[in-house]
Amino acid sequence: MLEISETGRTWLLSGPASSYAVHLTEDDVLLHLHWGSRIALADAEALAARPLPAERGFESPLDGREEYPVEGGPRFVRPALSVRTDTRRGTEWTFESYETSDAPEGAELRLRFRDGGLAITLHHRMRGDVVERWVGLDNQGPETVELLRADSATWTLPEREDWRLSHLHGRWAAESRLTSAPLTYGEKVIGSRRGHTGHQYLPWVALDTDATEERGEVYGCALGWSGSWRIAVAQLADARVQITGGAGYDDSGLLRLAAGESFTTPVFAGLWSEGGFGGASRAWHAYQRDHVIPDADQDRPVLFNSWEATEFDISEEQQGTLARRAAAIGVELFVVDDGWFGARTSDRAGLGDWTPNPDRFPGGLKPLADYVHALGMQFGIWVEPEMVNPDSELYRAHPDWVQYQPGRKRTESRNQLVLNLAREDVQEYLWGQLDALLTSAPIDYVKWDFNRSFTDAGWPGEPYPQRLWIDHVHAFYALLDRLRAAHPGVAFESCSGGGGRIDLGVLSRTDQVWTSDNTDPLDRLAIQHGFSQIHPARVMAAWVTDSPNAMLNGRVSSLRFRFVSAMAGVLGVGGDLTQWTEEELAEARAWVDLYKEIRPLVQRGDLHRLRPPKGGLSAVQYVLGDETVVLAWLQAQSYGEPVPALRLRGLDPTAAYECLETGEIHRGAVLLHHGLRTGLRGDLDAVVIRLRRI
Repeated sequence: MLEISETGRTWLLSGPASSYAVHLTEDDVLLHLHWGSRIALADAEALAARPLPAERGFESPLDGREEYPVEGGPRFVRPALSVRTDTRRGTEWTFESYETSDAPEGAELRLRFRDGGLAITLHHRMRGDVVERWVGLDNQGPETVELLRADSATWTLPEREDWRLSHLHGRWAAESRLTSAPLTYGEKVIGSRRGHTGHQYLPWVALDTDATEERGEVYGCALGWSGSWRIAVAQLADARVQITGGAGYDDSGLLRLAAGESFTTPVFAGLWSEGGFGGASRAWHAYQRDHVIPDADQDRPVLFNSWEATEFDISEEQQGTLARRAAAIGVELFVVDDGWFGARTSDRAGLGDWTPNPDRFPGGLKPLADYVHALGMQFGIWVEPEMVNPDSELYRAHPDWVQYQPGRKRTESRNQLVLNLAREDVQEYLWGQLDALLTSAPIDYVKWDFNRSFTDAGWPGEPYPQRLWIDHVHAFYALLDRLRAAHPGVAFESCSGGGGRIDLGVLSRTDQVWTSDNTDPLDRLAIQHGFSQIHPARVMAAWVTDSPNAMLNGRVSSLRFRFVSAMAGVLGVGGDLTQWTEEELAEARAWVDLYKEIRPLVQRGDLHRLRPPKGGLSAVQYVLGDETVVLAWLQAQSYGEPVPALRLRGLDPTAAYECLETGEIHRGAVLLHHGLRTGLRGDLDAVVIRLRRI
């Protein structure tokens, strides 16, 4: 809902539980008024009537109060917008007009400003209790305008004491780990200068003062951009807090806008919740299922991926053998990973040549795809279109198509270079290759990988080579959009050596993401716990692989523990099924069957994190309608302590629930006790408990 004051200078956006208000002064200063619990328009008008504090000393009364601070004038906070021309730098804008819409997809406010020939439009859209913000910049004048920095939004928090900052950090094979610390004066900056979202941070922050998992105010912000990015959280000198974020890591230049050119920033979304971190997560998940993720009402299938079973040593016959075993345990999607194309017998060759290897697949991919379909499964493949090996037909034909700095060594990582996707000829080549590939065989799924960061991001001959950083991401998005439109039945997964490209931008174009290359089921509990702070289980791919875990740590774990860990997201299998015993295959079939029963709850239900994975017992609960399921993991027992009971959440306290595993009837607030103690039998054990309202 969007309300406007009689003066036409105060605007109030409201969702089911929260409100967001801004006000334009008579001097055309756009002030932030309120973000938090729901208020009335009269309350917003009362806030707007309060005068700005008087200037004092070396402080500006605008700092910490403007909705979108620009560079220029009496401002000293980090600017969200920094521009320059050949004759001047900074922005001195005037308000022109506003537009509103109250469409079913969300109430939207558009505030239009102008600085000479540069038209600036600030967008606010309310979807549920999530506020989406972004900025449109349109050069309508004769001068070229350089965008040094164009952030999507600055978020202003209410005055509180003792703010605490939470965010997700990590590295390859250890992504999405949650950390929290008191916010101190100055700035905390997270981001990526790598050309992709990165393993080191996810573009999400949350601030609170005393919130728990289920109680207290939480403010969260998440950026929808799959390239380099930056989020800065600042506690200013007067203790006010602002969060500024957008595309690009530094202020060295994003783009040049010639006359008639425009740029639209990515969405930077914000959410207020009074339901603690769990309530905030559930609101983020619902928002993504309703407004971001394609076809989110369709549950993702159980998949098998060939990588850990075969790596590069693959053939059509061998993949057929794996497919038969996968179908026998109930797999619904069979994916051929790296090694099916070009001269790809290792990571040293073949990237860029997206045609089936004639020795391994003499009839192309269609015979295998048809065979997989005949087994009752969908068929998928792995690709890495933005990369090229120097040992490839593509590179030999077009060595100038990669990113490089003239006169410098070309850095190879994983024996590959990054294609300059900002070039139109590269875009058209990849479109032709991938479109032909998806046309040549009945392919249902594409795992799209990105296995190295930008290092030599040069573009010889381009007058403004910095544009590569932005244009590469836009071209990646455009290519995905074009392929989805031409092949609407094909699902896409985003992968970047695990969780290196996960954000709201890529999630609006893909059906799921590869969470981490780390498939160890114990490590995964912490990774999945952090991931769930912002993203839903519906997109979180998780695999059951072989034990011991040969790739990372050699840890031995039961098939039971591995399956229950992976069942917390989109279940997949990645082990070498030809080496599994008949007993293991039978057990795997039972787990897959159970997952299919609880899949609607996991992928579409409300998540409650009952106990975090900090040793001992950890558990998550999913609720959908009259059903709930609990996945619990006992990491270790100490000193003979019994398994603690779990109090469930999100259920009707007046109703009775039957435990399908034990037959027990629970009334009122459900406290799981017997099912846990009988189901968990020692270290690294796990249990699934289902309840249904009766």
